[in-house]
Amino acid sequence: MSENTKIELPPKYYLDYFTFLLRFVERMYTPILNDAELSFLRQFDQLSQDAQCLYIRFSNRKGSFFRVNKLKYAEIDDIPAALYELADGGFIAPLSDSHAADLEEILGVLTREDLLKLTPATSWVRALKKPELVRFLRLEHPSADLIEAINNLEAIVRTSREVEVMMFKFLFFGNRHGDMTEFVVRDLGMINFQQYRDDEYTARFASRQEAEDKLLVSLANEQFFELKDQKQLPPEDVFHWFASWRLTVPNLSAVAMPGFHKLANRVGLFLERQKCADQALSVYELTDQAPARERRARLLLKTGAPDEALALCDDIERTAQNADERFFALDFKAQILNTKKRTKKSTTQFLQNATSVAIPASNRGRVEAGVVAHYNQNGHHAVHCENYPWRGLLGLVFWDIIFDTNVQAIHHPLQRIPSDFYLSDFFEKRQTQIHAHLNTLKTTQDYDAWIDKIFDQKYGTANVLVEWSDVMLALVKLLVSKLTPQQLANILLEMAANMRANTHGFPDLLVWTDDSYELVEVKSPTDHLSAQQLHWLKLFDQWGVNAKVLRVVWEDIQTH
Repeated sequence: MSENTKIELPPKYYLDYFTFLLRFVERMYTPILNDAELSFLRQFDQLSQDAQCLYIRFSNRKGSFFRVNKLKYAEIDDIPAALYELADGGFIAPLSDSHAADLEEILGVLTREDLLKLTPATSWVRALKKPELVRFLRLEHPSADLIEAINNLEAIVRTSREVEVMMFKFLFFGNRHGDMTEFVVRDLGMINFQQYRDDEYTARFASRQEAEDKLLVSLANEQFFELKDQKQLPPEDVFHWFASWRLTVPNLSAVAMPGFHKLANRVGLFLERQKCADQALSVYELTDQAPARERRARLLLKTGAPDEALALCDDIERTAQNADERFFALDFKAQILNTKKRTKKSTTQFLQNATSVAIPASNRGRVEAGVVAHYNQNGHHAVHCENYPWRGLLGLVFWDIIFDTNVQAIHHPLQRIPSDFYLSDFFEKRQTQIHAHLNTLKTTQDYDAWIDKIFDQKYGTANVLVEWSDVMLALVKLLVSKLTPQQLANILLEMAANMRANTHGFPDLLVWTDDSYELVEVKSPTDHLSAQQLHWLKLFDQWGVNAKVLRVVWEDIQTH
């Protein structure tokens, strides 16, 4: 097929996708489906194809209420018959008083002109914009009267069984972010997913409790974002909501805990920013996942508990989860113990000791490009690449290990990364394979051959670490040519040990000649060094990798 050939999906492509999803979930999760979900599967199969298509159209659209006279789908032959069938099977329901709680959404599907037909339209009412008109109607008319008037105006239906559909999608994708458009982008050739046999997929959830716990945490995260965006809501109300919700789920399954840790950190940070220190501290105490311990230490010192803050820093130093935690513990302890003397952060000290280079001030806003030009003018090759080639190196070298189905982290065919990719046990579950594989890459030639093989075999396949291009490949192979196999192995092991943190923070520039190289972190006069950048610079020094920080001084303001 020509690259310019336009791919056209069949008219009822969405029916194929939805049916595939249902069959997949049925195969993987039948033992944990409840009676309502099993009933949905049976009754949906009994619907005509038109009725199935119309229900899927409803479920894929935003909102729950739809105007019958606005339904137009060319691929559905008889929409009125499909509506009747869906209503008879309990898949949709006509608008009634039981929907009064959703009145604002119901009014929202009508046009402004339709809304004016629901009330005596005085001149000042006619001047109202639609949101104001919706508020006016809700204040001036009982819900039952409005619903009766709407029904007299035109037919509106509400989709039913949304809870079951939500659970099917959640079981398939394993989260609330995945949606049916993933099928579309795959079939349009926009994304190529790693291929697996049907028998290689494993269930993400081993029990109903696991699935429900993770879903509850996901829904709580969504509710939190809605609450915090309500500007008039006191932050104390958000705290009470979270505390009450936590009491309803005291013993979450392990699969739900990463989401809970994120939620606790988000709520704690929100409360901290709203100057609710005591409430924020109590929320941070529910998790040890970064950055909760750092935030707790800062709040403890701020609220007059320096000894507790010191003890927590000692704990962080012993069990630091990332570079941010480790350098924070060192610096904050020094700050607490040296109350009479201002201490400098580790990153600040390192940056101040770095060498400098004068660059034309015309490069303000594009400092890395200015330094690249400086090196090029002085007989070096230089490229601004940051994390790009390092992530590509990791993704290519460990491809088979990352996507190994024996680890039981691949759960559906649209998965871009294994489900444990950013979890602390990613490395623990694969370390034997990782070390064994690195032992086979003893020379530069071994690395080259393996990288070429995977690049050719997997080109274009989705991998969050790899951005497919010949430029990426050239940079990866340049790194391989300049570093020793042992240095490469050290770097790859460190990245794999913490995929979330250690796949970032690499120096900005790769600079080289035929017989030399250097990794250069560029800092403008107002820039700061991050803990993660310092983490890599210190390791590079330990492993004999040529790397440095270069501070930029603008030529037109340089002091002589």
